[in-house]
Amino acid sequence: MAGTKACMFFLVLEITSALGRQMMLTQSVRRVQPGKRTSDVFAKPANLLDIGSHLALSLSGPGEWTTWFNIDHPGGQGDYERLDAIQFYYGDRVCARPLRLEARTTNWKPAGSTGQVVHGSPLEGFWCLNREQRPGQNCSNYTVRFLCPPGSLRRDTEHSLWSPWSPWSKCSAACGHPGVQTRTRTCLAETVSLCSEATEEGRHCMEQACSACDLTCPMGKANAECDACMCQDFVLYGAVSLPGGAPASGASVYLLTKTPKLLTQTDSSGRFRVPGLCPDGKSILKITKTKFVPIRLTVPKTRLKAATIRAEFIRAETPYIVMNPETKARRAGQSVSLCCKATGKPKPDKYFWYHNNTLLDPSLYKHDSKLVLKNLQRDQAGEYFCKAQSDAGAAKSRIARLTVIAPDEIPCNPTPESYLIRLPHDCFQNATNSFYYDVGRCPVKTCAGQQDNGIRCRDAVEHCCGISKTEEREIQCSGYTLPTKVATECSCQRCTETRRIVRGRVSAADNGEPLRFGHVYMGNTRVSMTGYKGTFTLHVPQDTERLVLTFVDRMQKFVNTTKVLPFNKKGSAVFHEIKMLRRKEPITLEAMETNIIPLGDMAGEDPVAELEIPSKSFYRQNGEPYMGKVKASVTFLDPRNISTATAAQSDLNFINDEGDTFPLRTYGMFSVDFRDEATSESLNVGKVKVHLDSTQVKMPEHVPMMKLWSLNPETGLWEEESDFKPESQRRNRREDRTFLVGNMEIRERRLFNLDVPESRRCFIKVRAYRSERFLPSEQIQGVVVSVINLEPRTGFSSNPRAWGRFDSVLTGPNGACLPAFCDDQSPDAYSAYVLASLAGEELEAVESSPKFNPNAIGVPQPYLNKLKYRRTDHEDPRVKKTAFQISMAKPRPNAAEEGNGPIYAFENLRACEDAPPSAAHFRFYQIEGDRYDYNTVPFNDDDPMSWTEDYLAWWPKPMEFRACFIKVKIVGPLEINVRSRNMGGTHRRTVGKLYGIRDVKSTRDRDQPNVSSACLEFKCSGMLYDQDRVDRTLVKVVPQGSCQRASVNSMLHEYLVNHLPLAVNNDTSEYTMLAPLDPLGHNYGIYTVTDQDPRTAKEIALGRCFDGTSDGSSRVMKANVGVALTFNCVERQVGRQSAFQYLQNTPAQPSPASTVRGRVPSRRQRASQGSQRGGVASLRFPGAAQQPLSD
Repeated sequence: MAGTKACMFFLVLEITSALGRQMMLTQSVRRVQPGKRTSDVFAKPANLLDIGSHLALSLSGPGEWTTWFNIDHPGGQGDYERLDAIQFYYGDRVCARPLRLEARTTNWKPAGSTGQVVHGSPLEGFWCLNREQRPGQNCSNYTVRFLCPPGSLRRDTEHSLWSPWSPWSKCSAACGHPGVQTRTRTCLAETVSLCSEATEEGRHCMEQACSACDLTCPMGKANAECDACMCQDFVLYGAVSLPGGAPASGASVYLLTKTPKLLTQTDSSGRFRVPGLCPDGKSILKITKTKFVPIRLTVPKTRLKAATIRAEFIRAETPYIVMNPETKARRAGQSVSLCCKATGKPKPDKYFWYHNNTLLDPSLYKHDSKLVLKNLQRDQAGEYFCKAQSDAGAAKSRIARLTVIAPDEIPCNPTPESYLIRLPHDCFQNATNSFYYDVGRCPVKTCAGQQDNGIRCRDAVEHCCGISKTEEREIQCSGYTLPTKVATECSCQRCTETRRIVRGRVSAADNGEPLRFGHVYMGNTRVSMTGYKGTFTLHVPQDTERLVLTFVDRMQKFVNTTKVLPFNKKGSAVFHEIKMLRRKEPITLEAMETNIIPLGDMAGEDPVAELEIPSKSFYRQNGEPYMGKVKASVTFLDPRNISTATAAQSDLNFINDEGDTFPLRTYGMFSVDFRDEATSESLNVGKVKVHLDSTQVKMPEHVPMMKLWSLNPETGLWEEESDFKPESQRRNRREDRTFLVGNMEIRERRLFNLDVPESRRCFIKVRAYRSERFLPSEQIQGVVVSVINLEPRTGFSSNPRAWGRFDSVLTGPNGACLPAFCDDQSPDAYSAYVLASLAGEELEAVESSPKFNPNAIGVPQPYLNKLKYRRTDHEDPRVKKTAFQISMAKPRPNAAEEGNGPIYAFENLRACEDAPPSAAHFRFYQIEGDRYDYNTVPFNDDDPMSWTEDYLAWWPKPMEFRACFIKVKIVGPLEINVRSRNMGGTHRRTVGKLYGIRDVKSTRDRDQPNVSSACLEFKCSGMLYDQDRVDRTLVKVVPQGSCQRASVNSMLHEYLVNHLPLAVNNDTSEYTMLAPLDPLGHNYGIYTVTDQDPRTAKEIALGRCFDGTSDGSSRVMKANVGVALTFNCVERQVGRQSAFQYLQNTPAQPSPASTVRGRVPSRRQRASQGSQRGGVASLRFPGAAQQPLSD
């Protein structure tokens, strides 16, 4: 800004010698105001203790250097490497009064070369403040060391702690000039802290004298520097354009020699002229321009006196990580490979690896994009990540955790942890006074299994901790025994293979109109298409780390929308609701006139900004100016309209200069589409101005940080286009508002954003449960939890004036940590609106009115009052109960009641992720329906990794799930509970053994008051887990109450008769069958769906069953359509027991496993055999002597 005195650093080198010691390097830093020449920059260093004006970085003088220290990171206020703190942690490894101080970043960049404002003193240490840096930039991560008086540091006498010194490096200077050589050594101790001496040292060197020029020139003569050939009579002409054909003015043209030499710059037409080069086909030019990939051109070989070259820039793109290092586990002595790969324009040419936030020395590890660690030691365990760097910027990978255990150490805890499953409603356990039973489980995590000799980026076989032994137990219920399998031992074994699936529905944000037959792109590849109802399914490729999808409307009714969708990396399906903004109706512009287009049309409000397109700014794709009529559509997403938040593009993140991902707070997005009115050819626009109304920026601190951004649709990241600056003069005298002006060009990118980098960040801990009991064992994984960051009106936190950001995350086994803006000075500066959904179904938040129960909400007082928790129906009970709103009050470090969640400071993400269920958190829960599932072998539908190899597993394969339902019609005045009991029928390993039970309550038909139907799940017949032979499941359907079987679907009956064996059905109060192997369909009353996600398979089959069709779906029960079984049920007479009550009141008795031929048991005996003991109903083959009961 005008009047601001910016400062920059120059690095000063001075060569000194003392008492015959070797020459060493001295560095000092001085502050110089830009624009003022300093004649004595290279004068001798000033007083090294004057921190107000100088910072000394030295390698000289008598004394000894400490090791490098890095005790702080640049989060929060900045990076503080204070001497007193270092002395506190490291004691006598640093002296009391150092003589000199040296500072550099963790990627070996001297502090004086960063361009950042820093402070330092040998007696106080080093520090850098984030608030003193350029807007949007934080301090780098610095490391320091001190020069101490001789003998003042503790020395280790064991020379075996160190490796030998490496050879001296090549002298850093050119011939005939003084330079520096360095050498390094490595600490060999198991504990690195035992090595307190320097790992690197340097000495002065003088390169040999320069020899005569020996450059051979086939044309022309060598220049004075002896690094290029020059031909005085040759002229090279050039023309450089931008993407889309516009001239590239102001581009710099260099000749590549040992040191690139600036030759000229392009003029306003993008042209340049360079005399004196030789057309030998060897000279190389480099042409650069900010925000574009440098161009390399070879001077053409010719005998002519002149030549012309043409080139077109490609837009530079920040590096983008496409392969992240993977979390791995090894034993000590083994080897491991961690790999990282990034794309970008230009392609990244440097990779840096970090271990526990400390840069690994490239000279020791010889790494590039692949880091190989051999003969691993225990202290090499920890967190690793890489940073890829190019001329366009840097990007950091996600963190991979390396576990290193001793050679004889057990890789997994063999003792299972507690895991409670819910029992049926008639199986109360007096011992625990609950309906729950502990079956145990093994937490799934990477473990050190048997590896081959190959060193790969991805292990050939991935190993996880899992169940290795189970024990069969019987649970005593009311009148019957329920078998189960309990985990008794965990071990390291091959991980369960799963598939990652994303499903969703795409619709308009304003009225829910579906995107019909739209295209779904991942990068430039079309990967899916939406259906008639806007639904889509996508299999996520195995190596995908960040799922970026673009939804394209071929009918051009909606704005093309790019979304970054979270998915479950462990497998299973995740459902997303995608909202698209309706495209603004096009208007006609005159290309030869200046056009003003407002951005924002909220009723009663001024526009947020305006687009100013000067005359003669349009041009075609080939660069030719366009003079005709323009069909223009500019669609603005206005953050003052809360309902548009879900239509926000991407995930509002950008990558800063250090490669870290940072969030943006939006003040509006706009999509542009300019076309030739006659031919509909897409047009480009140059020199567009964006006038932003500063009064619309309600947070004054955001005004100087405002920037204009464009979206990279391949990465889903926003990239900076330009800064905003105060308008020099008002556009008219009556205008009272102050505007900020940003400049942009519209070429290949068509989506832009008015955004501010926001560093005030926190995390919200959220968990989702299956019921209001909020048991840790009933947490749901795969729930999409979303937050809308709101900017409340002053004094009215429940009445927001704008939203600023939209984020979504998935719940895992320990809940989710949801990023949101927060403030430690003003608790009401930001508020958050949080909602959750599972498979498109919204979950409920805990109520705040009329009952306000902190124990139910999950957050204790008084912090809960400070957060101002309110469910959406707090003031109006007619509003949905599916979200809550809180004030984002950042926890105070000195307040004990705020240190245990549910809000965590951004730097405490690990604490949030690892927080136990007893720590404070917010809660969502499913409304308990009239359905209950019990599996003999426990399995969590939300987590395919919980699948166990067992013949009694409900799902035989974890990568393919087949759901089967049968439709049961109930004729009677009441809705009836119906149970399916599923046992092995024909497989020798499972015959007579229980797979599981399913309970469901019938749903009344809307049009017939005395008719209801139940869609009841049963276990499908088919192969078991070993894929050896088929088992036809023996399914018993038992309705509760006084019910008599009235009819069986004739087609189903005929199928069962023709596919032997046939189950006996002498008891008319129930129905038994050997489940069909074929997916029969609605004509049989059977509904079968196969999918790669169990929840999805059930949901689709259930929808078809409700609808009574094989391809439709309904949430309204159509009781008379597609029915398999019909029962007549009457109200019980007073004192008469139902079948379920009878089972509860009658003690279990031993009974035969099957019906004896020739003897028909009584109804009570049959109930005891079938329901109490899990016995097998008899199987009969039709013949002359036996016939099935006619239905």
